[in-house]
Amino acid sequence: MEVEKMILNYTSQQNELRKRISLQNNFSEDQIKLVAGVDIAYWGENNKEYGVCCIQVFDFCSKKLVEQVDYMDEITTPYISGFLAFRELPLILEAVKKLKTNPNLYMFDGNGYLHKRNMGIATHASFYLEKPTIGVAKTYYKIENTDFIMPENRTGAFTDIVIEGEVYGRALRSRRDVKPIFVSCGNEIDLDTATKITMHFIEKDSRLPIPTRYADLATHQARKLHQDDV
Repeated sequence: MEVEKMILNYTSQQNELRKRISLQNNFSEDQIKLVAGVDIAYWGENNKEYGVCCIQVFDFCSKKLVEQVDYMDEITTPYISGFLAFRELPLILEAVKKLKTNPNLYMFDGNGYLHKRNMGIATHASFYLEKPTIGVAKTYYKIENTDFIMPENRTGAFTDIVIEGEVYGRALRSRRDVKPIFVSCGNEIDLDTATKITMHFIEKDSRLPIPTRYADLATHQARKLHQDDV
């Protein structure tokens, strides 16, 4: 019953935020100087669950790392499919407080608008960060039993993921001969710009954009370090 109440509460909150989503740029591209990648890793210890959020900030032009922070804490919110943001937001917001730089845009290892209520972590977090956001997921989770169409095997090829007549995101072939990644708007950005920025950060040795790729790698390192602290 407690979980059912949480689902009703979480659904209500997401539906209210959903009304405020903007799929248009609230910036000009020359304003993007710093881009942050965000990811979270979890582990269990002594019958408790912990999580660590890593944020890696990159210079947009040089693609060089300029700052990295992490924040670890115990996780007390249970995992409920479709409501991941309620578990992850507390860690993310505490990690953001540790930043000395001020990123212009955040990229998340996860979905944004590509979510059954259009409220993946990238979109949900945007209302607290008050910055444009992009979701970049490594795997696709079906929405309304809709699968994606595989894009052509060439760099930059994509197919739109259309659900009930609306574009929710894109399957993007970031490099030849690799599996596609799944790009969606978070908030305050359009899908073409989200795709363009994602491709800007693709390098030859990975199908993932630099900010989320390095945030993902950082979570593995941070998890090992923090496991010794609990």
